Amino acid sequence: MKFLRNLLASILGFFIALFLIFILFVFIASVAGSSNEVVVKSNSILELDLSLKIKDYAPKDDNPLVNALGISSSALGLNNIIAAIENAKNDSKIEGISINTTFVNAGIAQVQAIRNKLEEFKESGKFVYAYNDFYEQKNYYLSSVADSVFVNPVGIIDFRGLSTEVLYYKDFEDKFGVRMEVIRHGKYKSAVEPYLSNEMSEANREQTTSFLKSIWSEMLEDISSNRGLSIEALNIAADSLKARTPQMALENKLIDGVIYQDEYEEKLESNIGVKPKFISIEDYVKAGNGKIKSSSKNKIAVIYAQGQIFYGEGTQDIIGQGLINKALRKAKKDKNVKAIVLRVNSPGGSALASELIWRELELLKKEKPVVVSMGNVAASGGYYIACNANKIIAEPTTITGSIGVFGVLPNASELAKKIGINAEQVSTNNSPNYSLFEPMDKRFYDVTKQGVEDTYQVFVDRVSAGRGMTFEQVDAIAQGRVWTGKEALANGLIDELGGLNDAVELAADLAEVDNYRVRNYPNYKKELKESLKISPFGKSSKEEILQELLGDEELRAYKAIKDFKNLKGIQARMPFLYDIK
Repeated sequence: MKFLRNLLASILGFFIALFLIFILFVFIASVAGSSNEVVVKSNSILELDLSLKIKDYAPKDDNPLVNALGISSSALGLNNIIAAIENAKNDSKIEGISINTTFVNAGIAQVQAIRNKLEEFKESGKFVYAYNDFYEQKNYYLSSVADSVFVNPVGIIDFRGLSTEVLYYKDFEDKFGVRMEVIRHGKYKSAVEPYLSNEMSEANREQTTSFLKSIWSEMLEDISSNRGLSIEALNIAADSLKARTPQMALENKLIDGVIYQDEYEEKLESNIGVKPKFISIEDYVKAGNGKIKSSSKNKIAVIYAQGQIFYGEGTQDIIGQGLINKALRKAKKDKNVKAIVLRVNSPGGSALASELIWRELELLKKEKPVVVSMGNVAASGGYYIACNANKIIAEPTTITGSIGVFGVLPNASELAKKIGINAEQVSTNNSPNYSLFEPMDKRFYDVTKQGVEDTYQVFVDRVSAGRGMTFEQVDAIAQGRVWTGKEALANGLIDELGGLNDAVELAADLAEVDNYRVRNYPNYKKELKESLKISPFGKSSKEEILQELLGDEELRAYKAIKDFKNLKGIQARMPFLYDIK
C-alpha cells in the first residue's frame, strides 16, 4: 500500500513539475515576444531587402511559442510586402524607401509586382533611392524604379539580357543503363525532353526563345520608362556589356552616382534634413503594417495555391487537393465572403489532384464569383486549376499555358543486364504489368498512352469550356506550349494583365461590394516539435539546411531529381527547372 502511494505521489509530482516547466516556458516566450516588439519611429526610412525567400503567402506559424521565440521559417510574403509599401505611402513616420538588397530571392513576376507598387509609392511625393555594392540583373530591374540609383566605386552592374540553361540526360542514361520511360502528349511538353534527347528540340527552343524575349521586352519597357533611355539604347548596353564597370554604367545613364555606403547615407540624411532611422521591411511588417486594415464585414477570400501539385493534403509549399479544397469550402460557407481570388503560383503536377481542385472551383463559382491571379508561374496543372474561373489575371511576365500531359517511369533493365540481375514475374492474369527491371511491354505502353491521351482530352475540354473556345482553338495553342502573361492575353488564355490587388478589386466588382477586407487562406497548422527542430546551421527547415550545404544551383538539381522520383500517375507539369538569369 505504501509502495502504491509513493508511486502515485511520484507520478503526480512528475506531472506538476512538467506543468510548472510549461508555465515557465510560456512566460519566457511571452517576455521574449514583448521585448521584440517593433516600434516605428519618426524620420524613418523603410529598407527594402529581398534576399530572404519571397513567397506569395508566408503566414505566421499558428503556435504562439514558435513566433515568440523567433524560430518560425524565414520567408516574406509578397502580400505582406505589397501591403507594407501601401501603408508606408500614408505613414507620416516613413520619409522614403531605400532599396538595398544584394540578391533578389523572388521570381520576375513577383519583382514586377513589387516594382509597380514602388511606382505607386513615388506618387505620394516620397522618395525611393537604391544603393548596392553590385547589382545582379533582377536586382537592377527592381532598383531601376528608384528616383536615383547608386553603386559602390568598385562594384558592377550585370546587365546582359536573359538566358536559361537546360540539362539533358540521354547519354548519361545510355551509359549507365537507367532511363526514364516517357509517354506524353504535346510537342512542346519539354518537362520530359531531357530524358528523351541529348539536345534541345526546335519546338522547345522556339517556345523558350519566345517567352524569354517577351519577359525581356517587358523589363526593358519598365527600365526605359524610369531611366529615360530608349529600348534600343538598353539593348545596345546589354549586347556590349556597357554596365560592367561603375563608370561605364554612369556614362551610359544606367545609374546616377558612384559612391560609398557612408556617402549614400549622407545623401539620405540630406534628403530628409535629419539623421534617419532605418527600419527593415520585415520589422515594418511585424509592427502590424503587413496588411490593409478594414472594419468591414464583407470579405474577399484570397486562397493561395503555391508549389507543385501532388495528390494529398498539401503544405505551405506543396499544393494538395486536401488543404485547397477545405479552404474553398470554408470560403463558400462563410456568408461574409462575397468573392474568391485563387492566387496560383505553380508549375503543375498531378493531373488527378488538379481535376479535384478544378471540380471544387466549378461548384464554388455557382455561388460566388471566382477570379484567378497568376504569380510567377501558373502552367500545366497550375493552369488546369485556373481555367474555369470567371476571370483570369496574370502579370505580363507570368509563365503560363503548358497545356499538355505526360507519364514517366524509371527503367533499369539495361543496368540489370549489365550487372547480371534477372527479374522473373508471376501473375494470375494476362493484363500488362510494369517492372523496373524489364523493358516496357508494348501493351503496357499502349494502355498508358491511352490514359495520357484521355487526360489531355479532358484537360483541353476543361480549358475549352472555361475560356469559351472550341477544342480546336485550345489545341492549337496547347500541345504543352509555354506562354508569358502578355502572350496569353493575346491568345485568349487570360482576360487581363495585372497583379493580386487588381484581381481582388475585380472580384469585389463582380460581387458588387465597395467596402471589404481581405481574408487569406489556407490555415496551416504545424506541430511545435516540428518547429523546434533547429539544425546546427541555425536553420529550421530541411530546404534551408540543404541550401546552406549545397548552394542554390545544386539545390535546384537535387529538388528536380527528388520531385521526379515522387511523381505518381499522369502529370500536367511544365519544365520547372527553367532558371531565368
